[in-house]
Amino acid sequence: MSLTRIDLERDRVRQELALTPLGPHLLSDAELEESLWQILQQAESGADYWVFGYGSLVWNPLFHFEEKRVVTTNGYHRSFCLWSRINRGTLDRPGLVLGLDRGGRCRGVAYRIATDRAENELRLVWRREMMTGAYVPRWVQVSDGDTAFRAITFTINRASPSYAGRLSPETIIDRLTTCHGRMGPGIDYLLHTAEALRACGITDRHLQQLCDLAHARKAQG
Repeated sequence: MSLTRIDLERDRVRQELALTPLGPHLLSDAELEESLWQILQQAESGADYWVFGYGSLVWNPLFHFEEKRVVTTNGYHRSFCLWSRINRGTLDRPGLVLGLDRGGRCRGVAYRIATDRAENELRLVWRREMMTGAYVPRWVQVSDGDTAFRAITFTINRASPSYAGRLSPETIIDRLTTCHGRMGPGIDYLLHTAEALRACGITDRHLQQLCDLAHARKAQG
């Protein structure tokens, strides 16, 4: 199934997971609000809010925005470094999803949210990205080539037990092709992301290598 805006508005996923063994690992409502408040307090007065997406936010953002731009941020790179025990895997067989890890550079999409509805829209983003605290929300500098500005993004929390570290392409593909979670198989996550990035004119050699490995494995039966 695909995640929808209504799921986030009703906080449906967190409510369902609260009744599972993952319940104790979810951030409480108070912790979620505190995390959001900390980011809001660091915003520039009167400025619109930008959110930098590098994975599923590129092809399924779900929040309302005024415009989007292809941008680059330095100091981080896109990586399949996060174990997924919910959306793309299970407790017994964790899958993998993307995180923004330290080092390098990353091209993605920045979305501008109007100031007057930023808090409500960002709360939906927090419900989606910050269920377990596997990410660290932060402001980063991004540039579209002409203009540099600040955007909110979600970097990997290396202290989290869900941090997978650096894995070989073969290990990543093994997980993506054999693990299935609430939102479907991991391979769909890879292919959707790669396709969405290409549609934005973004070339990610690592993701393309993974796609090539996946296609080769499928061809082998």
